[in-house]
Formats: sequence, structure tokens, C-alpha cells
Amino acid sequence: MIIRAFDPAETADVDGLLQSAFGQPDEAELVGALRADGHIALELVADHKKKVVGYVALSRMQAPSGWLAMAPVCTAKKMRNQGIASALCQMALQYANAPVVVLGEPKFYTHAGFDFKRAARLTSPFPIEFTGLYAPEIEAHQPAEALVYAAPFMG
Repeated sequence: MIIRAFDPAETADVDGLLQSAFGQPDEAELVGALRADGHIALELVADHKKKVVGYVALSRMQAPSGWLAMAPVCTAKKMRNQGIASALCQMALQYANAPVVVLGEPKFYTHAGFDFKRAARLTSPFPIEFTGLYAPEIEAHQPAEALVYAAPFMG
């Protein structure tokens, strides 16, 4: 398995993976809207035998300036529990060179490098207890920032 940059020719494959992984089309529609509006900063896929089996996206946040949001992250159902999602997250974070927030299960994303305690003073339209922060270059232990996601995240 290799992790590599998304190729726009794989749009249908990624959409199918997202719909299968999440059981509905919302995430595929979110990614499509983020792409259309120019908010995507990075898209990576996990490629196993020339088949897309994992996906992660980083999108630019409206605020704080320069911050990124990681979403969605997914792995094909038959390929789960093999470290693919963690590898995708880690590769995306290496690329980011900026603070990254994620909304998700703390147990999983803590292993990927996110700190949920550091996010405690952030304000978000989403539940803060499920908001993780990756920001090794920020000196403040718990930065107090208001998170403003790209419009497609808000419905």
C-alpha cells in the first residue's frame, strides 16, 4: 500500500469510497463542495494494488488564518484496522506545516497526533469535546481561538 496525492481522475472512486465508508452521500457531497469552492489544501489517497482504499482531506479554515481542518478521513471497510487511516493522517499532518483541527473520536485521533485537551479553549460550532488540535508550533498550551470552518461544513 502506498499513500500518494489524489488524482482528479479518481473523483468517482473517492466518492464511492466515502459513500461506502460513511453509509450515505454527505461526505462525498462535502468534499465536492470544498473542491468546487477552492477550499481544499490537500487530498491524499491510500492505494492498494491500484485501488483507492483510503482518503483524507485538509481544507482551509476561514479562521484562524492559516489553520486547516482535517475531514473526512476514511478507509474501505475491508481494509480497516490495518493502520491505513492513521498513516493517512500522519502524512497529511507532515504536509500541513500549520495548525490542524479535527472533529472526531478522541481515542483514534490522539494516536494520530491530535491533542483534545489543547483544544479545550477553542470555540467551535461543533462539540468541543470531539475537537482535536495538532499545532506543535503554537506555544500556548491551550490557544483561545474561534474556529470558523469553510462554508460547506456548515451545511
